[in-house]
Amino acid sequence: MRDTRMPSPSAPVSAERLAALQAAERERFLAEHPRSRVLAGRSAAHYLFGVPLHWMRDWPNPVTLFVRSAHGAELTCADGHGYADFCLGDTGAMFGHSPAPVARAIAEQAAHGLTCMLPTEAAAGVGERLAQCFGLPFWQLALSASDANRFVLRWARAVTGRPQLLVFDGCYHGAVDDTLVDRDPATGSTVRRPSVLGAVHDHPDFTRVIPFNDLTALERALADGQVAALLAEPALTNFGLVPPEPGFWPAAQALCRRYGTLLVLDETHTLSSGVGGHARAHGLAPDVWVAGKAVAGGVPCALYGVTADLAARMQAVKQGAPEGHSGIGTTLTANALAMAALDAALQHLHTPASYAAMNRVADALEAGLTERLRARALPWTVTRLGARLELQFMPETPRNADDVRRHAQPALEASLHLFLLNRGVLLTPFHGMMLCSPATSPAHVDRLLNAFDDWLAALGL
Repeated sequence: MRDTRMPSPSAPVSAERLAALQAAERERFLAEHPRSRVLAGRSAAHYLFGVPLHWMRDWPNPVTLFVRSAHGAELTCADGHGYADFCLGDTGAMFGHSPAPVARAIAEQAAHGLTCMLPTEAAAGVGERLAQCFGLPFWQLALSASDANRFVLRWARAVTGRPQLLVFDGCYHGAVDDTLVDRDPATGSTVRRPSVLGAVHDHPDFTRVIPFNDLTALERALADGQVAALLAEPALTNFGLVPPEPGFWPAAQALCRRYGTLLVLDETHTLSSGVGGHARAHGLAPDVWVAGKAVAGGVPCALYGVTADLAARMQAVKQGAPEGHSGIGTTLTANALAMAALDAALQHLHTPASYAAMNRVADALEAGLTERLRARALPWTVTRLGARLELQFMPETPRNADDVRRHAQPALEASLHLFLLNRGVLLTPFHGMMLCSPATSPAHVDRLLNAFDDWLAALGL
């Protein structure tokens, strides 16, 4: 999930001062986390890179922070320190850690079977609730958004007979090979992403990449009628937070329809925009809607919904194919445990009350950060998308990935993360992203803002 942005040519504080502060904070972390240090040493003997998933090392702390427990919007680490959690599992725990209705549903279902490769009694009701919440009539489940996006791309190419995929520069769609490509800013062509390991297929031959918020580039990419699907986040969320410009999505949706390209919206992160996600909140009508991570309260589960017209095309192409494995689906998909968690989440978490609570604290956090930037005349901005915010070290909200590359200040980001972590505040390790849950309180916001004040003071700002 780490991006490939270039360093910024300037920063409001000297590199020497940043380096000295970071060195002091690293020493403080090591001194205050002896148990995590021991666990890191033991884990290094059995896990590659010392952790069960190498992404868990993508934090600026000198050793991994090991977690003892997580409840609501708080974590407790192995050393007993408490944290106000604004990372929330990089959105997986968007509704809070272990929300009570989901925890109860998991416990109850665990006593009655975990996986059967058959639908449970709850499945019919879940289907009805999915249609009601997200506005599309037909659904399929997956274990992760990566899987869901893979499956959707197979369906899209199968029903359209077209080979090409279109994505936006800086997008994030999980571990989908077709999307792990970059745009060469000099030529505008699609190129291999150098950080991707083990790639043997030439995905740039079948994936086109264009700048976000660029309708001219979008029409140019669609005009030859070879693009099966535009797979897009409603806003870029993993290359810095880059929101759509006013009017962009209605116009983009119209272009997709004109050229016969399926519009697939991946709302794994933008689900924080409101009940039903960004599309529902802004009146968009995608052909396919995808979500993962938070959709079932943090239990591994993802889903994709499709229109009635597309569902008919999908059924026709499946019935016209020979018997055998379609390449779509996995054995544990829609397992009983995930279905129980999804059922509880749809009934109790995906509600106006949840989002009202999330937005109240996000309002306070946005106001507090903005006030501090203005008081110090700092050339930074706060970008907001529903309950998600990002502190961006640039003078205005970016409109595409190139804007983010030009202004990137990774040393400032790393300093902010570790400084706040040492004062009991956890941010998403990528960029300055902050997410508010229904369990996030004004006290959590105050803790973050107070730590931010201390960081600014430490930098002499």
